[in-house]
Amino acid sequence: MDKIISLDKAVSLVKDGMTLMVGGFLCNGGPNRIMDTLSKSSVKELTLICNDAAFEDKGLGLLISQKKVKKIITSYIGSNPTAIDMMNSGELEVEFSPQGTLAERIRAYGAGLGGVLTPTGLGTVVEKGKRVLEIMESKYILETPLKADIAFIGTSLSDKSGNLYYRGTTRNFNPLMAMSADVVVAETEELAETGSIKPEDVHTPAILIDFIYINQK
Repeated sequence: MDKIISLDKAVSLVKDGMTLMVGGFLCNGGPNRIMDTLSKSSVKELTLICNDAAFEDKGLGLLISQKKVKKIITSYIGSNPTAIDMMNSGELEVEFSPQGTLAERIRAYGAGLGGVLTPTGLGTVVEKGKRVLEIMESKYILETPLKADIAFIGTSLSDKSGNLYYRGTTRNFNPLMAMSADVVVAETEELAETGSIKPEDVHTPAILIDFIYINQK
C-alpha cells in the first residue's frame, strides 16, 4: 500500500470534534507543517493531547490561537500566551497532567493497560476527581489511558513503508503516540527506500504508520 499522501490529504483527515495527539516538545520533532496548514482550515472543537501548547505562532500553538481547540490535555502551556489567556477566560479547557504521567497514560493505551498508578500529584489539583488506591501502605492515583482519533507525529527519516527514525531529541513523545491512535500520520523531513534504514535504527515500525507526508522545505 502506498502510504505517501499530500499535505491537503493529511489535513482533510481531521473532522470537527476529533481528539488529536500531536508529537513534539515545544515544536521540536513536531508535525509543524501539517499543524500550520490545519490551523487555516475550517475544522473546530478539537481536543489536543500533547506535551505542551507550543508557541502561539507556530505548530500546534496556531490551532489554539485560531480557536480550533476546545480542550487540551498537556503538561505545560506557559510558552503560549494565547493558551493562558483562553484558559483564564474559560474559552479553553485545560487538563494538566504531569509530564511523566502524560507519557505513561499515552503508553498505557498502546500497551493495552487499564491505567497507571502513580504517586505524582497526590494532594494537588491533579488528584481531583480521580481514584486513589492504597497498595502496600502507599497511596497512588489511578491515571486512565489516553487515545486519539488521529496521531500526528514528526520524524527525521521515514522509508516508503513507514519505518521511522528520529534524530536526537526529536524522538520525545512521537513513538508513544504512534501506538495510541486509530490513525497515525508521520510528517517526515526525508524519505528513503524501504529497507535502507538499519533494523536497529528503526524507532517506530511501519506497521504503526498509516500515512506519510513528506515536508519538502
